[in-house]
Amino acid sequence: MTFSPHHLREQFPILQTQVYGKPLVYLDNAATSQKPRCVLSAMNTFYENQNANVHRGVHWLSQVASEAYESTRAQVAKYLGTPKTQEVIFTRGTTDAINLVASSWGLANLTQGDTVAVTRMDHHSNFVPWQQLCAKTGATFRIIELNEDFQLDEASLEAALALRPKLLALPWASNTLGTINPVLAIAKRAKAQGAFVLVDAAQALPHLFEAKDLLDTIDFLAFSSHKLFGPTGLGVLWGREALLNRMPPIQFGGDMVLRVEDHHTQWNELPWKFEAGTPAIAEVIGLGAALKFLESLDAHRIREYEENLTQRILQRFLQEPGVQLIGPGKHSVQGAARLGVFSFLVDGVHTHDISQFLDQQGIAVRAGHHCTQPLMSKLGIAGTTRASFAFYNTFEEAEVLFQSIQAARRYFQ
Repeated sequence: MTFSPHHLREQFPILQTQVYGKPLVYLDNAATSQKPRCVLSAMNTFYENQNANVHRGVHWLSQVASEAYESTRAQVAKYLGTPKTQEVIFTRGTTDAINLVASSWGLANLTQGDTVAVTRMDHHSNFVPWQQLCAKTGATFRIIELNEDFQLDEASLEAALALRPKLLALPWASNTLGTINPVLAIAKRAKAQGAFVLVDAAQALPHLFEAKDLLDTIDFLAFSSHKLFGPTGLGVLWGREALLNRMPPIQFGGDMVLRVEDHHTQWNELPWKFEAGTPAIAEVIGLGAALKFLESLDAHRIREYEENLTQRILQRFLQEPGVQLIGPGKHSVQGAARLGVFSFLVDGVHTHDISQFLDQQGIAVRAGHHCTQPLMSKLGIAGTTRASFAFYNTFEEAEVLFQSIQAARRYFQ
């Protein structure tokens, strides 16, 4: 049976919104995804009936809240494919998770003479922490470049791995280009050179990739709840238990301590060692509801639908006059390993002008550098307009996008 997004759209209240009298066409999923009604309901239920702090009370409400909070941790572990819930650390987002690794593992392990390798397509969140850490420790900061079709350049990758980097940090998928990186194959090559490997999965996991095989090879993985149809302000760091046990905490107070004396403090065990203070309890419960929602869907059919939608939209971009696609498949649909993330330029029209014009048509897209300024600088452009799709988007919405792009070209010319 072919997947159809139309019945699922009813579960996302915001998709029924009118913008300037027109139906909302939400194509900014790479920035944040919309939330199904079950996520909103789960968070409301917590605040209305279960609101209490976790791990700190023996009263009934605290016990209920703690159970709901920790049950989501177990759901995340299952979703990622690890039996060890203690390897799942709740953070404020992907950015916070990567900064945790940089500040804890990085400061404890990197020294002058070491190398950290990142990619040209990395989001600032997986670029700047390592850049700044290398500046602080004296380690070498290496950037793996891209080829003409916006994939990782093999020669540049090989040269970086030949340096036997202490750490390789790379995205599973690019938030700007839509490129899907063969992270498992790359991670195996990096591990053979003695590197630790961190994967930014913020863009990949919302499209129902399987992470289990990857976790058998890499050392750290980070993702955000708000791009996985869950609440904002919450992320997850997965790390190998042995590594996490050796890493010092970087925030202090609250639940991350086991015992505090006048001149000595004993840290709590994993995962709470890295979760100082009152956590985002309602948001964690909301993420649990989002994962249950995803588990209720047929992942294979959704992935098949998204791939077909992506290929059809890519073909339309290649046929669109006056529009330049910035991403894999710019010359040919064949062999384009990509997500439904499309960055583009319109001849003679500024990206912000295009985005504002599309907004007047009810179409939500993103304009700018998309937190990838090193990539934009290399390409010699200031930014792009980006349309990014999720499984609740339709090809009819894509047609509205292309018709509006054509109207924008006529208007500005």
